Amino acid sequence: MLGMNAAWLRLRKGILLLLWFSLIPTAQALSMPAAVASQQAQKSGAPAPQHEPTPEEKRAAWSALATILENDQSREELIEQLRNAAASPSNAVAPELTPPVAQEEEEKTILQSVTEVTRQYGGRFAGSFIHLYRNIASAPHKAFNQQTFFNALNHFLMLAVALFAFYWLIRTLVSPLYRRMGLWGRKKSGLPGSWLHLPLTIVGAFAIDLLLLALALFVGQILSDNLNAGSRTIAWQQGLFLNAFALIEFFKAVLRLIFCPRYPELRPFPVSDLRARYWHTRLSWLSGLIGYGLLVVVPIVSNQVNVQVGALINVVIMGLMTGWALWLIFHNRRNIQRELISLSERSLSFFSLFIRAFAFIWHWVASAYFIVLFFFSIFNPGDSLKFMMSATVRSLVIIGLGALVSGMLTRWISKTITLSPETRRAWPELQKRINGWLSFMLKAARILTVFAVVLLLLNAWNLFDLWYWLTAGAGEKLVDVLIRVFIILLFSAVGWTLLASLIESRLSSDLHGRPMPSARTRTLLTLFRNALAVVISTITIMIVLSEIGVNIAPLLAGAGALGLAISFGSQTLVKDIITGIFIQFENGMNTGDLVTIGPLTGTVERMSIRSVGVRQDTGAYHIIPWSSITTFANFVRGIGSFVANYDVDRRENSDRANAALRAAVEELMTREDIRPLIIGEPSFAGLVGLSERAFTVRVSITTQPLKQWTVRFALDELVKKHFDAAGIQAPRQTVQLMQHDAAEADAATIKSLPAPK
Repeated sequence: MLGMNAAWLRLRKGILLLLWFSLIPTAQALSMPAAVASQQAQKSGAPAPQHEPTPEEKRAAWSALATILENDQSREELIEQLRNAAASPSNAVAPELTPPVAQEEEEKTILQSVTEVTRQYGGRFAGSFIHLYRNIASAPHKAFNQQTFFNALNHFLMLAVALFAFYWLIRTLVSPLYRRMGLWGRKKSGLPGSWLHLPLTIVGAFAIDLLLLALALFVGQILSDNLNAGSRTIAWQQGLFLNAFALIEFFKAVLRLIFCPRYPELRPFPVSDLRARYWHTRLSWLSGLIGYGLLVVVPIVSNQVNVQVGALINVVIMGLMTGWALWLIFHNRRNIQRELISLSERSLSFFSLFIRAFAFIWHWVASAYFIVLFFFSIFNPGDSLKFMMSATVRSLVIIGLGALVSGMLTRWISKTITLSPETRRAWPELQKRINGWLSFMLKAARILTVFAVVLLLLNAWNLFDLWYWLTAGAGEKLVDVLIRVFIILLFSAVGWTLLASLIESRLSSDLHGRPMPSARTRTLLTLFRNALAVVISTITIMIVLSEIGVNIAPLLAGAGALGLAISFGSQTLVKDIITGIFIQFENGMNTGDLVTIGPLTGTVERMSIRSVGVRQDTGAYHIIPWSSITTFANFVRGIGSFVANYDVDRRENSDRANAALRAAVEELMTREDIRPLIIGEPSFAGLVGLSERAFTVRVSITTQPLKQWTVRFALDELVKKHFDAAGIQAPRQTVQLMQHDAAEADAATIKSLPAPK
């Protein structure tokens, strides 16, 4: 409301002056006495009329008027006030205009918007029919001069016959070249790695066809200059023919490029010779009849005979040609659908989807094309046909180039880059990562190619202004955002590839000529790689969201609040992570170590940032959080050792027992499979224990990590062998019987006997 009132205040000063000075001639013609009175008033010292508004005042008045007129309600009120002011008596006081109250426009529903658009374009369509009816019914008549008409017709036919004969002759002379080019392209395309030769040959043949057309037009212009009999009318008619010839023959050249009925070797699509000749012949006749009819016959008849006759001929030609085209389309609908589906099965997977979808809708697209051409041609015969043919050729070129680029990208996607053996040895995973990123980028480029083809097709049919969209519209911002996002993703990919390759090169085994990294190194590098992936991914996502216009401040704030809430509820998780990090840095345990954690003894199979996985010798797998580990034992830290105690019967000789033990150890040290496992020399402690039934001899041996059980089992076997050979007995359980008097013994025996039955 405030904006409307301010506009009205500016308008009150300038609108009346603007309307007054726009009607100065009428005012001077009808109110000369007022002008005389004005001059007398100036001489007598009365106030002079207001000066002419400046350009700035005019622009302000125009802007205010536009603001008023934008609203339907205020516009109607302004019109009503101006009519009341115009109807007021001349001797009355000048009416006071009040600013109309601006009413907010009601929000229109989708149905109302569709109705308005339909009404607008429907009105234009009906107006076009009314204009066509007026041309047929009430156009001015022109006298028909038979002599002039046939004179022009003779010169026109001489040019047409001469030009068609010359064009047919030069194309016949060049036909052997086309055949040789096709055979050469097919031969080269059969060789491995030479798939590009055939497309280049086809494009080269099309270029030669265009050069022949240009030569024919040059000769046709020379013939026209010599066959117009000095008449401007004949020259104009021949110019119409040359323009139509250039347009139609160019379209036929495109048809020959697609179907190539005479030279199957140059045919880009696997279509049979019969079908190629069928469609080439009918489409050539269709384009020729429509083109020469609308671009030559209709203008000449309208100029030489009558406008009504020309309009009727235009409607008849386009009606017959449209009916014939629709009959051809629906008569061959099933056949073309089967051929397109067969083509999709032989095509690459990326193109197969588009071809299969087009197979089910192609007849509707073709029907819409000819129906639109019919209506355009009857309303604007010359320009509409040029536009439709130009848009058609541009569409075919765009689709062809898009298919070529997409095909090249698809072939490159299936290929891989092979690095040198030295590079693969130094960077084991670099080749795989490079090929993965290249494949992703090529697939993204293929999607952008399809998007660009769609935009170019819309621009070719004037449904979309691509240049404005790219330079001044939303496309400029979109392209800028895409470039920025591409650069960000490129740097992230390069950084991740280099860092991950460095880590994986350290994790590589001795298959590449390097020593196997320790278990601690593998664990730490794996944890660091996972953490690096999370950090790089998070930063990249945040930057990309910021570049595409998403405000990441709420995301960061929400992430901070969420992290704070999680931190209170996940103290144990944080404790697990911190404890695990310190255990790893202290090299407490690694994957493959034999450890004892609490009551569990087993082998470490997995270590993550939160827990450790231990498998017992029974097969049970235990997941133990780091925070629950207070103490643990690791059996593979540097050495392994064991203390062997052997009990001997107390009645045996201790020297003989020690000698037998030494003999067993000496034999153990001579075994080739056991001696490399023993570090240093065994340590004999002699007699270390004495009881009422046995005494104990001891030996201590240091071994390689995790080899103490192997050595201990071998030693036990040899000790038994030597003890048995020396006759040394192990301690036995004994029972001592005490003897009493014979009478007491007999009495005890009688008491212990069972009672007789």
